[in-house]
Amino acid sequence: MPEANHSTTTEFILMGLTDNPDLKALLFGVFSAIYLVTMVGNLGLVALIYMERRLHTPMYIFLGNLALMDSCCSCAVTPKMLENFFSEDRRISLYECMAQFYFFCFAETTDCFLLAAMAYDRYVAICRPLQYHTLMSKKLCVQMTTGAYIGGVLHPMTHVGLLFRLVFCGSHQINHFFCDILPLYRLSCVDPYINELVVHILAGSILTFTITVVVISYLYILFTIFTMKSKEGRGKAISTCVSHFLSVSIFYGSLLFLYARPSSVNEGDTDVPAAVFYALIVPLLNPFIYTLRNKEVINVIKRILKKGSHCNFL
Repeated sequence: MPEANHSTTTEFILMGLTDNPDLKALLFGVFSAIYLVTMVGNLGLVALIYMERRLHTPMYIFLGNLALMDSCCSCAVTPKMLENFFSEDRRISLYECMAQFYFFCFAETTDCFLLAAMAYDRYVAICRPLQYHTLMSKKLCVQMTTGAYIGGVLHPMTHVGLLFRLVFCGSHQINHFFCDILPLYRLSCVDPYINELVVHILAGSILTFTITVVVISYLYILFTIFTMKSKEGRGKAISTCVSHFLSVSIFYGSLLFLYARPSSVNEGDTDVPAAVFYALIVPLLNPFIYTLRNKEVINVIKRILKKGSHCNFL
């Protein structure tokens, strides 16, 4: 290969969602509103759980950390996407690109482990209630949360490290609204087979492990619920678990669709709609899914609002 052909790309252009000027204004308004609601909802939930002592239980600790990771995911992706709607300079350096992917992958990986921990917590609470405080001690809760963060930190490190073996010497246009790893593989002049293999092994292992924990936990939960004699107890158990199961189904469904397909690296047409869903919509939905079906959280919010209106009246 001639020496001139060895020049490599050190920055990329994010093509974004659309080039239509009319759609840009509409989408900017929609995603700005989504970003605002996502941040207020998730950080508000974190603050609520932190301030209210009665919510300092394993279930709400996991939920608070999940909300924090949803905020991190939204912060990693949305600001740059909103900036690019009206910016003529949509360039992003290779290192900025890697940093954006790292924090996005960190949040998504931590979410996987936290959802598995929440499923186990619900299994113990419903299937073994008399042993709940023994099996789900504060020490174990801290260990599981710490483990989720360690997994979240280490997993993207591997992928970012392997990105340095790739050479980007061709097109520098990323057909995406953020620096996801699969669009970067498509731009590489070096065969990304090893990178793709590591993605399938590591991400596949994490998804397999956490989904297995969730499925087994909920199979036991469903069996226990259907064997309950008390209709009130059955209704309470179902109400507690429906929100978590809905969130888990949406989250894992979108991740599996995008990353678990054997041809996911080569087929980029479905990347953007799926990424919009799991990177922007899921973090928006989680605070509403968990709070609207949770009487304890709603009662805390009502009490705070009532106290605030009483103080204003005085």
